[in-house]
Amino acid sequence: MYLGLFCTLLLGILPTECAPLTDVIDYMPGLSIQPSFRHYSGYLAASDDKRFHYWFVESEEEHSSRPVVLWLNGGPGCSSLAGLLTEHGPFLVQSDGETLEYNPYSWNKIANILYLESPAGVGFSYSDDKNYVTNDTEVAENNYQALKDFFRLFPEFQENDFYITGESYGGVYVPTLAVRVSRDPSINLKGIAVGNGLLSTEIDANSLLYFSYYHGIIDSQLWSLLQLHCCEDGKCSFTDKKRLVCLLLARKAYYTTMGGGMNIYNLYQPCADGAPGQIRDNGDHVTVYHPGFFSPTLGSHFKEKLANVTRSQKPVKMGVPCINNTAIMTFLNKVEVRAVLHIPDEVQEWGICSETVFSQYEREVESVHNQFKELLKKEYRILVYNGDVDMACNFLGNEWFLDSLNITFKANYRPWLYTEEGKKQIAGFVKEFSNLTFVTVKVRM
Repeated sequence: MYLGLFCTLLLGILPTECAPLTDVIDYMPGLSIQPSFRHYSGYLAASDDKRFHYWFVESEEEHSSRPVVLWLNGGPGCSSLAGLLTEHGPFLVQSDGETLEYNPYSWNKIANILYLESPAGVGFSYSDDKNYVTNDTEVAENNYQALKDFFRLFPEFQENDFYITGESYGGVYVPTLAVRVSRDPSINLKGIAVGNGLLSTEIDANSLLYFSYYHGIIDSQLWSLLQLHCCEDGKCSFTDKKRLVCLLLARKAYYTTMGGGMNIYNLYQPCADGAPGQIRDNGDHVTVYHPGFFSPTLGSHFKEKLANVTRSQKPVKMGVPCINNTAIMTFLNKVEVRAVLHIPDEVQEWGICSETVFSQYEREVESVHNQFKELLKKEYRILVYNGDVDMACNFLGNEWFLDSLNITFKANYRPWLYTEEGKKQIAGFVKEFSNLTFVTVKVRM
């Protein structure tokens, strides 16, 4: 009521708009106590025919002065609502797919968070023409246009500090969008953050086999053969198409690492659901656990296998390997949840990732080296952080990528600490450059 009164008075004085009351979430199913902060769900215009679904949660305290943070999940083709409901959002979906519990570590305790489902075809986002062929350049532009629409709907946040964040293929989404936004002075961009992101396809692929060998996943005999056939003058390229023997050996090593049933997001945790490369017939549909999310080498080989599945004429759904997504899918596809999120009846059922988007997506950016250089030149703050046992986009590759930028050290590699039961414990390690910080996070068992 007070928000509506404020907007009415403001509109009478200034030629502006306020937060859209039609997008307010008045009641959130699954919560025993409704939140004290405001949150909104609706659609942003990403182009003339593309509508991106957003879920915006205001900061628990002092939201008017706190930063606005955009969050993008990766894929390409995976929904940012996974970040909201299973990672760092204010409430986490429980295993029953019915209830939500408050997250004590939610990012909205200190910032306003905008979760955007991108590109069209992902989650509840859609295109009027149902054409979901896209690429890195178009997605960056669509995300930028959606942001412009967000600030049009929420002008009261226009002057707030703004940050772009994401994970996995967000390593491409985030810096490409940031470069686009950096050229628009009306958006108060301050920096970016990328968690376990794909920053360079080649560096990530090469570093993964080093990670695998030194974690005991591939043996010394295979490693010696890889060194013999893939390395020269101390430099190794495990994706060199000119070396057939190297490619065959590397494919074996990649399959052992990524296709052997281990949890590629946490080496020391069990694989909770379908393993990478698995295809599961669920009766009414087929679930595909595509290895191409984290290994283009395996992904290209897997396309042949997938082609046979699509001929079965059953709906194909994308599953994220090793992560059980049943609860979040059950919750978001409940009629009452779609209603409070203001999702039109004609919009598709929600899925964690879209096979349609993923299979048609054109990856244009093999490395975000130039984007990082441009952002660093403009002195934006950059944070790159990695869980130290994630294999999908491993910490070693991201460190190599940052070293390749040839920027000045500010402080040497050192541990960072947290306090548990009165004792300081090592939580990971930090490497600081001029306006860039690299952080590893020690994953707890």
